[in-house]
Amino acid sequence: MRYRHRLLLCVLGAAWLLGTAGCATVPRDPAALATYKANDDPLEPLNRKTFAFNQKVDRFVLKPAAKAYVRAIPSRGRDGIRNFMQNLNEPLVFVNNLLQFQFKRAGTTAGRFVINSTVGVLGIMDFAGHHGLRHQIGDFGQTLYAWHVGAGPYLVVPVFGPTTPRDGLGEGIDIFIDPLFYVARHNRHRAAIDLTRTVVTGIDKRAQNLDTLDELQRESVDFYAAMRSLWRQNRAAELHNGEAPPSPQGEDLYGDPGNYSDPGK
Repeated sequence: MRYRHRLLLCVLGAAWLLGTAGCATVPRDPAALATYKANDDPLEPLNRKTFAFNQKVDRFVLKPAAKAYVRAIPSRGRDGIRNFMQNLNEPLVFVNNLLQFQFKRAGTTAGRFVINSTVGVLGIMDFAGHHGLRHQIGDFGQTLYAWHVGAGPYLVVPVFGPTTPRDGLGEGIDIFIDPLFYVARHNRHRAAIDLTRTVVTGIDKRAQNLDTLDELQRESVDFYAAMRSLWRQNRAAELHNGEAPPSPQGEDLYGDPGNYSDPGK
């Protein structure tokens, strides 16, 4: 099992065990109660402490590494690395497309992998994307969503950041349905390769958001709430295959913009 997923699953289990001790007090005021339910963050006190820890990790480790990465590698080089990493993930996306009965998307993903692995030089160039085969989204958390499994409460995991029990479980299952896991399972360097893949992907994602997160932190009254809302908006778009989720009737425009209708609830 990949180390990052093993750690993630352990932390999710610990979060559930600590839930009764770390839960926020349920407010009695009707307006406050409505906000509390909309946020779906019963572990907020624990989540905020974990968020503060993650901010320190970001400040002293991840952000400096991302800045060094940007200084050392030009934009086109970073694009190539990002494309290569994305191409490695295409077989997993393909499997999840099939599990969601999204056969057209599965065909697009398969086509992208074949074309980019050959003409695109192992995926360094997104040749398929430039010719109309748009990158698809597919992970087992999204598959569980398609199967109407509820997300569960919002969680902040040390180092890895925001998730939900559904997405955490999905990441664990993704290990065993990823074709590359079986291709590389007997490679004696598999652990080092997997760790490198995780670290490079994380640094690249942080590098893409250096200015955005700095601006958000400067302008936010409550950075934790702002990040919770931003994560939910991004995840909602992923669950709907990159499209904006439908707004529920009577939506409160002044509420948490990260809320979305989850069919599993």
